[in-house]
Amino acid sequence: MKTKSTVEKLNAICYTLNAMDKLYGLIFDVDGVIADTEAVNARASIKVFADLLGVEGVVRKDFEAGLGRGAEEYVKAAAKIHGLELTEEQIQKATQMRQEYFLKVLSEEPLPPFPGVLELMDETMKDKNFRLAIATSGTFEKSHTVLEAAKVPYRKMVYINGDHVKNKKPDPELFLLAAERIGIEPANCVVIEDAPNGVQAAKAAGAKCIAVTNSTNAENLCEADLVCDSLEKINLDVIKMLIQKNI
Repeated sequence: MKTKSTVEKLNAICYTLNAMDKLYGLIFDVDGVIADTEAVNARASIKVFADLLGVEGVVRKDFEAGLGRGAEEYVKAAAKIHGLELTEEQIQKATQMRQEYFLKVLSEEPLPPFPGVLELMDETMKDKNFRLAIATSGTFEKSHTVLEAAKVPYRKMVYINGDHVKNKKPDPELFLLAAERIGIEPANCVVIEDAPNGVQAAKAAGAKCIAVTNSTNAENLCEADLVCDSLEKINLDVIKMLIQKNI
C-alpha cells in the first residue's frame, strides 16, 4: 500500500488549516425566506387591484413573475396577465397602497418566522468564521417591519434594503453590496432565496445559492445550488460544503 509523502501530508495539513480559518458569508433574503410575507404581499396587492383598478379575480400566482424584483415589478406582473398597461402614476399609487395595506395586515396579525430561520441565524452569529447579512429588495419601512415582527436580531448583522441600491433583482447589485459590507468575497458567500429572480441575482453575483420552496416550486428554482423545503434541514456544515466542495 502506497503511503503519502511528507509533502503530501504537509499539503493536507495546510489545506485543513486554511479551511478552518476561512471566512464565510451567509446572506438572507427577507420576503418569503424569513417569514411568509409573500402571502401577505399577495393579499395586499389583490386588494389594490380591486380598490384602485377595479380588477377582480386576481390571484397570488399572477404576481409570480415579479417575485423578488421590487414592488413595481410585482404589480406589473399581475397587470400584464390581466391585460393592463398601467401609467407611471398608477404604478406609483398602486405600490404606495400595497405597502400601506401590507403594513396594516402586519399591525393586526402575527408574523412568525419560518421554521429553522432564527436557529440558523443564531448558529451563524456564534461561529467566528461566519459573517451574516440581510439583503432585500423591499423598502426600509416594509422590511424593517417584517424583521421586527419575526423577531429577527437584524441590528446584530449587516442590513441592506432596496433603498440602498439602484438595480433590482435579477441584477446582482444587492448581493454584491451585502458581500462587500460583510467583507467576504461573493464566491465565499451563500445566499438564501425563495424566488427565481433572487436565485439569478445570487448566481450573477458569483455566490452560491440555497433556494427554499416557500413561494414557488422546486422546478422554478432549479438554477440554485441546493433546493430545500425548509431551512430546518440547513446548517453551517452544509453551507461550508457548498462553498468548499461545490456540491
